[in-house]
Amino acid sequence: MDYREVDSTSEFVCRLEHGGDWRAQIESFADEQGIDAGFFYGLGAVQDAELMFYDQDRTEYDSLTFDEPLEVAACMGNISHLDGERFAHTHAVLSRPDGEAVAGHLNAGTVWAGELYVRGFDTELEREHDEPTDLDLWDI
Repeated sequence: MDYREVDSTSEFVCRLEHGGDWRAQIESFADEQGIDAGFFYGLGAVQDAELMFYDQDRTEYDSLTFDEPLEVAACMGNISHLDGERFAHTHAVLSRPDGEAVAGHLNAGTVWAGELYVRGFDTELEREHDEPTDLDLWDI
């Protein structure tokens, strides 16, 4: 395991803008606040969503689109840099009215309502290509 100790520099509670994109708003917020590394938790609802699932055998993402209202039962992720831009690596569990859940990497989702807790760290984290997984992971 590779690791680095970090200290928290800031904590925020946020309300996402209705009609905006869930992940894009997190990235914009990180830009505005100068958060180069951090962690977040969220909940709320989206009007639609695009989830990504990583196929470990093919080492490729598959996309699944949901054009329906979904509860954001749980959302968590981290903030770092990817290709020189702030990137919100976002995972979510989304639920339907009957309680059925779908989950994965939340690539996009139109916010109906959303609340976040964001904790900024005192360091910058960059994503680098990881050969065994073919993913862009933290360069610790």
